[in-house]
Amino acid sequence: MKAAIEAVGQSTLNIVEGTGKAALLFFETLVWTIRPPYRLRLLFQAMEFVGVGSMFIVLLTGVFTGAVFALQGAGAFRLFNAESLVGPTVGISLARELAPVLTGLMVAGRAGSGIATELGTMRVTEQIDALYTMAVNPVQYLVVPRFLAGITMVPCLCALFSLVGMVGCYFVGVVLLRIDEGIFMEQTKWLVDPDDLTSGMIKALVFGGILTMVGCYKGFYASGGARGVGLATTQAVVGGSVLILIADYFLTALMFQ
Repeated sequence: MKAAIEAVGQSTLNIVEGTGKAALLFFETLVWTIRPPYRLRLLFQAMEFVGVGSMFIVLLTGVFTGAVFALQGAGAFRLFNAESLVGPTVGISLARELAPVLTGLMVAGRAGSGIATELGTMRVTEQIDALYTMAVNPVQYLVVPRFLAGITMVPCLCALFSLVGMVGCYFVGVVLLRIDEGIFMEQTKWLVDPDDLTSGMIKALVFGGILTMVGCYKGFYASGGARGVGLATTQAVVGGSVLILIADYFLTALMFQ
């Protein structure tokens, strides 16, 4: 009984400590974001890693997501003789929900894990400690460029996801299922509102900040050698994905109530 109580207490302390360290890291990142020196080369390298490097998997996921939803939607709407609503339904779903969430999850799986691995390796090999000895703040040098890359590139990837998703929807709906092209396009333009796209971009910005900060936090505080780096990488992907889904609920509740 005593051991169980101690285990619960230790877990609670670990959660509180981890939350505090993550909050302090996030606050320090915000402070160093507006303070010089501004390391543009590192920022562009991080943008290339987070954005360009994730483009293929995001585009591939987007095309087939739009195609699958069009196929499923057409089957459902056919019961009500309303196949013309396939385009706007998929468009709204992509803009509001599917594009930001799936983009965030894909980038968390690829870039978030890479960030955690890179920073974790630097931590266990004492490269981060070496930055302190050279009077270089490691948060400003390592975390800030990746955080800015996340909040910049994930919305761009989200927009591309929505675009190629509608291309997949158009191919399935118009080419394969013979939905009238004029009705498909007009209904989509009429019912998909610019505010839907804006809400999705805001979500993507938040998700980009979440996945990069989780990856940086797990890597920055990794310990225990190679095993610790692997554990930090796994925790970065799982934690980032879970936080994205939780944040998605609250953002949706705020935006669409």
